[in-house]
Parts: sequence; C-alpha cells; structure tokens
Amino acid sequence: MEVSKGEFVYVIGKTGSGKSSLLKILYKELAIAGGEAQILGFDLNKIRSSKVPMLRRSLGIVFQDFQLLSDRSVEDNLMFVMRSTGWKSKKLMKQQVNETLAQVGLTEANNKFPHQLSGGEQQRVVIARAMINSPRVILADEPTGNLDPESSKEVMRILTDIAGTGTAVMMATHDMDIVNQFPSRTLVCHQGVLTEKPHDDQ
Repeated sequence: MEVSKGEFVYVIGKTGSGKSSLLKILYKELAIAGGEAQILGFDLNKIRSSKVPMLRRSLGIVFQDFQLLSDRSVEDNLMFVMRSTGWKSKKLMKQQVNETLAQVGLTEANNKFPHQLSGGEQQRVVIARAMINSPRVILADEPTGNLDPESSKEVMRILTDIAGTGTAVMMATHDMDIVNQFPSRTLVCHQGVLTEKPHDDQ
C-alpha cells in the first residue's frame, strides 16, 4: 500500500477487521507483527522510541471519541498541543489557532468549552487539533462514527478540503453511506489483509 501527497484514502471493513490497528501502527501505537512499513521517511520497524514524538508531530490524528480536555476552552485545547510540540510565541500560537479554527468553520469557538459544543462541532475541534501543526498526513479513525448525518457530511467536506491542500488523509470507516457520498480511493481490510477496491465497485 502506498498513499501519496494530497490523496484521500478510505480504509473500510467490519469491526475487528484491523482498520484501527493499521492506523495505530502508522502512528506507532502498535508494533508491526511482520513485514515492512515507512511513513514520512520513518522506518516503523527501526524507529527509536525517542524519535516517535517527532513522527507524531508530522501526523494529525482524529479520534472517534474526541478526547478533548473538558476543563479547557477550545483555544486552550489547541494550545496544549502546540506547547507540547515546541511552540513558544503566544502571539504566533494565537494566530495559528485562529487560522486553523477558521479552516474548520469555528471562528467564534475559541473561548467555548467542549460541553458547550455539539458533537459535530467537537469533532471539528478535533480536526483543528490534528491540523494545528500543519501535518503532512492526517489519520482519521471513524471520525463520523458518533455524528448525525448532517454533521458527518460537514466533517467529510472539511477532510476532503484538507486533502485538496496537499495533506494526505487516511480515514478508517465502516459507514458505506459516507464512502458512497464522498467517493475516493478505497482499501478493504478483511482479516488483517488490505486489498484495493476497484473504482467501478465503489
């Protein structure tokens, strides 16, 4: 499997087929059982644990269950990530936060707390958090899994727009309605094996 710059790729399959495990391997949450894998120039068999934070700074990760810090505002959630990845200037950080929230259509959300947002808005904050360091790859694990259909469409529009700017997006999902509404290259995960789904079978 290869994914190119700016490509949007689905990984589909039933629950337990290995979709999430594949993403966890790519951000080095899980080790490879066998074979070879590289991402952004990092060899996932040979990468030292001290280099894993550097790898993760080059990736954006979108989780299904948000994992936002409930006791912090939207802005503070994003700044927490920025501080932990080496940002120093508060002025530049605020500017980056504002620009990234604008990207996901949340220009008025800086001072709101997660519980004040809808599920769709919280997921857009999660996408903003994934985008805050201008990553080259976004890994999204069932990002529409907890959302209503309209919020799901909004999240998909944002993710496809992100791919249009040159960031590769790999999205694990079992929501075939989404795959059919936003068709793109699709990989099928079945019993731990990936196969390419033909275009005429979308």
